[in-house]
Amino acid sequence: MPKLKKRKGEKWPSQKRDDDFSSLRRDFAATRFAMKTKTDSANPILGFVLLTVCSLFLSSCGGVFSHDVPRFGIGGRYNEGREQFTRGRGGDMDRAVSALEAVVQQDPTYRDSLTLLGRAYYRKGRYQDANQILQRALVVNKNDEVAWLTLGMTQLQLGQDERGIETLKGALTLVSKVVTKGYRGYPEWDIKGGVRSAISRSALEVTKGVEDKENILRSCDTLLTRMDDEENFQKNTAPVQYRRGL
Repeated sequence: MPKLKKRKGEKWPSQKRDDDFSSLRRDFAATRFAMKTKTDSANPILGFVLLTVCSLFLSSCGGVFSHDVPRFGIGGRYNEGREQFTRGRGGDMDRAVSALEAVVQQDPTYRDSLTLLGRAYYRKGRYQDANQILQRALVVNKNDEVAWLTLGMTQLQLGQDERGIETLKGALTLVSKVVTKGYRGYPEWDIKGGVRSAISRSALEVTKGVEDKENILRSCDTLLTRMDDEENFQKNTAPVQYRRGL
């Protein structure tokens, strides 16, 4: 087989392949560097754009995530209204009225919905409405201590001072009898004595008569708030403490 001869300055095929491969590697490396540089420089811009889009989306959906989901069914609406009282001064009485009116329209004897609605009207300053609803609540349950207490306060707000004082005297007597250990099914009710102290303070103020009207209203309102706070504690915090042995 004859030997291949190359001309002066000419490369063998194997050398050409090596040179071509080296050139290809250099081109590939240069291309990759260029792409990386372009991508790196684009990343901050791309990140900023994505962040802006996400921020706009979340802000437009703020109402969805920041508001409670409406509840349905008579039980759900009742709980929705009742929870506004266990939130203390932060409770939404407009929401309570809306939820409890729906419950009462469907079933006026459903638990203590009439009493809660009367309290919501009272908190809204709708004393005439509160008076009517609380009267209905006491027809349903004549031993409803909270309804009696709120009715007495409502009567004072309506200027029915003598009647209001008498109603509150009877209400506080009833409250002191029933709001004790085991109240509403809570075995450790008021173990710190906050509710009991508020009952005593309200009873003392009522004995002073109509002349002490503002303090009577304030002390009775504090009593109802203490009862709401205690129920919230017993329902949400106390069970956890019991499990931990506190």
